[in-house]
Amino acid sequence: MIEAHGLTKHYERVTAVDDLTLRVGRGEILALLGPNGAGKTTTTRMLAGILRPNAGGARVAGFDILTETEMVRAAVGVLTEQHGLYSRMRCGEYLDFFGALYGLTPVQRRARAQNLLSALKLEVDSDAWLAEFSKGMRQRLALVRALMHSPGVLLLDEPTSALDPESARVVRDLLRAMRAEGCTIMVCTHNLSEAEELADRIAIIRRGRLIAEGTAAELRMRMLGPAVFELRLAREHEDLLTALEGLAEVVDRTPARIRYRAADPGSANPEILRRVMERGGKVVELREVTPTLESVYLQAVAEEGAPPPAGEAK
Repeated sequence: MIEAHGLTKHYERVTAVDDLTLRVGRGEILALLGPNGAGKTTTTRMLAGILRPNAGGARVAGFDILTETEMVRAAVGVLTEQHGLYSRMRCGEYLDFFGALYGLTPVQRRARAQNLLSALKLEVDSDAWLAEFSKGMRQRLALVRALMHSPGVLLLDEPTSALDPESARVVRDLLRAMRAEGCTIMVCTHNLSEAEELADRIAIIRRGRLIAEGTAAELRMRMLGPAVFELRLAREHEDLLTALEGLAEVVDRTPARIRYRAADPGSANPEILRRVMERGGKVVELREVTPTLESVYLQAVAEEGAPPPAGEAK
């Protein structure tokens, strides 16, 4: 549903997006991560047919962003950082206006608006002025606007940034429900825990370039290596290290706790437990220490920002 190849966008002397290739399948959520200025918003606007790339292209919802721009705009739902709400309009007439732009009948517009307002728990009167809405209410209303025409593709820029935890959960639940119905969703966010919870795959960009892509588990393996396990004992045990000999690599330890990596945890962990108990150790816990997505992200960005080896072009 989203296939981008070599997308490039220049602003005077700055390259905002540099030869970016991405694919998001039907019924998939992709989280697009990156520092401020990485090119996330520019990428979203090009895919939505709002900005024209200097090079490369993409097909979104089956339409070419270069030659079928109007059809792309009609097929996607877009939420940008700047919502552009018309504060001098009332809630009902605002949604009715955008529903009409998408070709919905008056009956369809009213029903769709009511359903979406209810789904996002935005309980407001249709005569309420948008100028009176809080920041979080504006955020949810902008999302309602993006969903009025039941788009098959959603491009969302920080969809929960202004929301309280309960409202953010409502939005995430709605996005998961839409994914289950086959909607393709790309979410730009700085909320890494939300990205991990919501996304099927994660793409990290820096200076407009794709530097890492995959599931959270794939990125952990690629950036941080094999899983780390922690073994905790009820009390200090002097012979703990010998239980790992030939089975695992020690990462960190205290007298009653040890962290290690094993090439084959499935066979190593039972043997380690057997050896520890043979030596009189009382095991309190053995668990996998899952690195946060933040650790993965920071590692990816740090590697990308590192100076090139001597002799390579900078």
